[in-house]
Amino acid sequence: MDKTWLITGASSGFGRGLTEKLLARGDRVIATVRRKGSLDELVAQYGDRLRVAYLDVSDADAVQATVDQAFADVGRIDFIVSNAAYGILGAAEETGIDQMRQIIDTNLLGSIVLIKAALPHLRAQGSGRIIQVSSEGGQIAYPGFSLYHATKWGIEGFVESLAKEVAPFDIDFMIVQPGPTRTAFIGSIVFPDPIGAYDGTPAHDVKDALGGGWVVKGDPDRMVKAMIHAADAAKMPFRLLLGTDAYAGVHAALSDRLAVLEAGKDVTLAADFTEEELAAM
Repeated sequence: MDKTWLITGASSGFGRGLTEKLLARGDRVIATVRRKGSLDELVAQYGDRLRVAYLDVSDADAVQATVDQAFADVGRIDFIVSNAAYGILGAAEETGIDQMRQIIDTNLLGSIVLIKAALPHLRAQGSGRIIQVSSEGGQIAYPGFSLYHATKWGIEGFVESLAKEVAPFDIDFMIVQPGPTRTAFIGSIVFPDPIGAYDGTPAHDVKDALGGGWVVKGDPDRMVKAMIHAADAAKMPFRLLLGTDAYAGVHAALSDRLAVLEAGKDVTLAADFTEEELAAM
C-alpha cells in the first residue's frame, strides 16, 4: 500500500534521493525546498503525487504553517523526514555569532520545530514515523566541525527524549547517521574567515583534507535504499548507521567512552550518599 511522506531539504542529497525513489515505487511525497524550480522535472513526471512547498526551516512560523497545510491538503502523512541541514567548517573561534545562530536555527531548532509541528497531527491519526537525518557526527567529533556537531548531538538528544514521551501514541523514530557520502553536502559547507594561528592545527587540517586526498566511500544511492528499507520494516531501528568509515569511527568513539566510564567507576560510585547516610535522613 502506498504511503505519504513529508521530506525537508528535498532539492539535493538524501532528500532528493528519497523523493525520487519513493515516487518511483508509487508513494506520495510532499517535498520542501528552498529553490523554486528545483523539482520541476519530477513534478512534470509524477503530477499530483508530488507536492512541493518552498520552505526555509530556520523560519519557525513557516515550518508550522507548511506542516499544518500539508496535513490539511492530504489528510494522512505516514512519514516525516527531517533532513534539511548544512555544515560549518572552521575553528570555533573563527565562527561568527550570526553563523552560529544560523546553523543552530537550521539544523537543530528547525528540526525540533518541524517534529513538534507534526506531533498533534500524528497523534490525531493514531500513528506515524519520524525519521531524523543526523550524521556519524551525532556520535563522534571532527576538529573544525564543532558547530555542526553541536547541532547533531543536540538533535539526537532531543529525539532520544521525545521518543519516550510519544511512544504511547504509536509514534516511532529513527535517527539516520550517514558517514561521509558523495552528495552535495560538501558544496554547501560554510567556511568562516580563517585565523592564521590555526594553520597547521587539526581544525585547519580537516579543511585542507577536503581539497583532495580524502576518499569518500559513502554511496548515496545505497544509503537511500537502506533508509527506505529500514523505514518500511515492521519495527524501525532506532538508529541506522551507514558507511564503513562511520562504523569504524562510532565504534571507536563508543569504546573509548566505555573505557573512560569504567576507569572512573570508583569515583563515580563514591559520589552518592552511603546506604547508612540515606537511612539516617
